[in-house]
Amino acid sequence: MQSDLPNSVYAFPKKRKEPLTDARHVRNAVARFDQVTDVSDEERSQALANIKKAAAYYEIDLAPKGAATRKRTGVARKKSTRKRKAR
Repeated sequence: MQSDLPNSVYAFPKKRKEPLTDARHVRNAVARFDQVTDVSDEERSQALANIKKAAAYYEIDLAPKGAATRKRTGVARKKSTRKRKAR
């Protein structure tokens, strides 16, 4: 149960938000990090450190995938050169 978990397994331990008990929960905490409300900047920086530590433990790469893929393949989005039709 969630109530049985110690505070140390949460990204935000004081609020008991975003448990980091397995790889799936760590990915979820990363995805929802900006959605957590009612926390101070200090708590947010501590939570980021907790998430990074858990990600390293579960061997999760926190680098954004899309930008790395575009950079590696050399394919980047370009602005459209087509002119829009006047209505």
